[in-house]
Amino acid sequence: MDADIASPSPAATPKTNKPGRTRPPHSLAARAALATGLVVAVFLGLIGVIMLRSENQRAVSDMADTLRSYALYYLTYTEFDRDGRQLLPPDLPAVPRFSQPGSGLYAIISSQQKTWRSSSAIGHHFPFAQTLKPGESRFVGPVDTPSGRLYYYAWGVAFDLPSGRSIPLTVTIAQEDLQLESLNRVYRQSIIGGLGIVGVFLIVLQLSLLRWSLTPLRQVVTDMNQIEQGQREHLANDYPVELQSLTHRINAFIDSERDQRTRYRHTLADLAHSLKTPLAVIRSALESHAQDNGLRQDVLSQVRRMDELVAYQLARAAASGRQTFATAIPIISHAEDLVRGLEKVYAAKNVLCEFDIEDAAAFYGEQGDLLELLGNLLENAFKWANHHVLLVVKITSEVGRLRNGMQISVEDDGPGIEEAKVEKILQRGVRGDERVQGHGIGLSIVQDLVKVYRGELVVDRSPEFGGARFTVNLPPLS
Repeated sequence: MDADIASPSPAATPKTNKPGRTRPPHSLAARAALATGLVVAVFLGLIGVIMLRSENQRAVSDMADTLRSYALYYLTYTEFDRDGRQLLPPDLPAVPRFSQPGSGLYAIISSQQKTWRSSSAIGHHFPFAQTLKPGESRFVGPVDTPSGRLYYYAWGVAFDLPSGRSIPLTVTIAQEDLQLESLNRVYRQSIIGGLGIVGVFLIVLQLSLLRWSLTPLRQVVTDMNQIEQGQREHLANDYPVELQSLTHRINAFIDSERDQRTRYRHTLADLAHSLKTPLAVIRSALESHAQDNGLRQDVLSQVRRMDELVAYQLARAAASGRQTFATAIPIISHAEDLVRGLEKVYAAKNVLCEFDIEDAAAFYGEQGDLLELLGNLLENAFKWANHHVLLVVKITSEVGRLRNGMQISVEDDGPGIEEAKVEKILQRGVRGDERVQGHGIGLSIVQDLVKVYRGELVVDRSPEFGGARFTVNLPPLS
């Protein structure tokens, strides 16, 4: 088997840092959602705290007014006889709790003569029940007492008797804070529930607005993916004003990359023509006019070697390799063209070439690289095959990769390659059989092409035909 097609050494594995914990990047949407959630939570939390404090103050104020009205009632119904003896006032009939022992609502009337308690206050001790000066009032709470935490309102007055005598009197109304706490708890639950619903609504609304705002960025990503897959050549021009400067520069970069690659390949082609013509003239002159046969053979050998090196290095340099913005090139049409040409060249051997190519198989790179790769593999197979050649192309995919890879396999029914000779024939300039015409650089070109595309070439024996099988694995691209 000719070594015109050498398998490349496996692509170099990029160096990576030692494994360690790295913080995963957050998307703009995730960051905005997190920031929105924090802002909404803090904002609604502050509103909730303010509303709860305001409601508590209002409830305390209402309690103070209620206790004052109770105190006013008891002052209204408190009387003294002519001798200045205090007559017991009745319990407030509209508020039965004053008549229920331990109800949590208590009334105390203190004077110099004695202290009166409502039915609910009997058996309880109220250390805060003190005599106030006439005209003085006090609302305090909550205070800890043996009867529990209480709010109380105390009001000092002076009763003038018909005899001209004045009797100081203090009315104290106390109430447990359980009712106030119950009201606050109900209000707190309603506030938390209401603000929670508002918060969820605001977050959903903000996320919807954010998603709508980021639509142009997602469109840029989609268009970039289509460019990488060869489905379009440039980004559109209908993006928002804030993105147009970026998209124009990306389009300019794409055009610059393509122009530079085209100029590079044209320069190499010009260089090839410039070098090959003088070499051909020198060879022709030596073959026709040189008198010293030994010298002529030495110079011809060096000229041929120069010609081979030029052809190899130009073919190697012309390989474009992986491209970010590459057009998908279908395989089957180019394979058919190559095989038709080879069938004419090797018509005497009557070689039958069969295809097993998946319909969607495509090459992401330069068309010249594809022709060089397939051409060398197929020509090598035609050269050594007896009657059969098989070309198999399969698509390979990987999760998270935007562009599919592929596996190219070329098999023949020739003599094959001994395993011990595989490494040798993959060296540049080495032919599998020195009696067969060729420069021995075809396999090296294929090897370099596969390496540029970060692929792998495997040489083994065909399980179907028994000859050689060359398998090229090109990985999926991101």
